[in-house]
Amino acid sequence: MADLSTHYMGITLRNPLIVGSCGLTSTVAQVRELEKNGAGAVVLKSLFEEQIRAGAEQYIKSDHEKAAMFRSSFNEMVSSRHYDYDIAMDYIQDHAKQQTLKGYLDFIAETKKAVKIPVIASINCITAYDWQFFARSIQDCGVDAIELNVYLLPSDFNETADGFEQIYFSLIEEVKNYVTIPISLKIGYYSSNLAQMVLQLSETGIGALVLFNRPYNPDIDINTLMFTTKNVYSSEEEYVHTLRWMGILSGRVKCDLAAATGIHDAESVIKQLLVGANAVQIVSTLYKNGTVHLEKILKEVTQWMDVKKYSSIQDFRGKMSQKNIENPAAYERVQFMKHYSGIE
Repeated sequence: MADLSTHYMGITLRNPLIVGSCGLTSTVAQVRELEKNGAGAVVLKSLFEEQIRAGAEQYIKSDHEKAAMFRSSFNEMVSSRHYDYDIAMDYIQDHAKQQTLKGYLDFIAETKKAVKIPVIASINCITAYDWQFFARSIQDCGVDAIELNVYLLPSDFNETADGFEQIYFSLIEEVKNYVTIPISLKIGYYSSNLAQMVLQLSETGIGALVLFNRPYNPDIDINTLMFTTKNVYSSEEEYVHTLRWMGILSGRVKCDLAAATGIHDAESVIKQLLVGANAVQIVSTLYKNGTVHLEKILKEVTQWMDVKKYSSIQDFRGKMSQKNIENPAAYERVQFMKHYSGIE
């Protein structure tokens, strides 16, 4: 039987399938079900930084000075350009009442007791402010790692590329000051020089980079003239963007790499491992096919390894990365490859 175990951020996973942060990882019962069906690890449903700030005031109400500080920072944040619409502010404030920091901490602790697979907390962040309180609190719950889920849209006409990218570095530096458990950073692909930025991020001491965030793009209902969201779930074709960058970066960065977005079946999992991923995050395919789909993927990966006579993932991981192949132009000379394939 092929050995599917892998190492991610210094943590041994029984297999490379990590269920990414989503509604399927929002309760203890659901995480138990994912473990039963074969997940190698789970990333708990994200807690938004804004929720923490709102909930933290109640959680630390005995400390009036700190409560006043959180109240001031939260009010300043929701009035910034990130939240120009009243509906966004209302949503954040209402949701914060339902899931405070304390509730999230309790959820982490209960989940850790209920399962044996690694549990990764997820924080959706936009600033590097006051992490000393909630980052340390999360670590104290016994979680195996923290994933910082940072999706930034470079839409500020007054911000430079360097200023935009500095947000990632400031956030990592702040969190690392207060936790000793591994930190992963999940990012989008917007960058003036993505390869250089990822390399520099990997040198900050983080355990892993997750490539990439999948943004929810706005759409418009032309009948109601209201904004809507379209294509919430990824498609099976979307994995190729991550595949390219995973192949380019593998073996060149100073931390582990996890692939995300568009990974729906065993074939796309194998491809991401071939180009160098330490692990893969899957979400949409489980919504479409049920959590039992984990078992199917693992079975088919094992069958492929048996056919190829690979006894472990390490036997082939990175075999097809840009660093290891004879023709590295396959990852970059897109117009040439188009011509070479006869497509005009």
